[in-house]
Amino acid sequence: MQMIYNSPNYCVVEFRSAEGEPFAGGYEIMDKSSRREIFLGGDLADKFRFDVSQLIASEPSVEEVDDFLSNFEGLMQQPLVLH
Repeated sequence: MQMIYNSPNYCVVEFRSAEGEPFAGGYEIMDKSSRREIFLGGDLADKFRFDVSQLIASEPSVEEVDDFLSNFEGLMQQPLVLH
């Protein structure tokens, strides 16, 4: 597990196998203000990885990355629970 993005609004964690290779699926997006999260797996995780690589190529601001992540808010149904 590795945090790959952290802003005042969102946090994104990537899950990898023990060997360090990403497995099919593996991204958790957390919305700090609504205290909700979603885990992206399989094809959705692959699409997310591709879209993020395209976004990063444009050298986005924090606001632009947060705007991109806000597109997932409607899918975030799981309450964010801290242990």
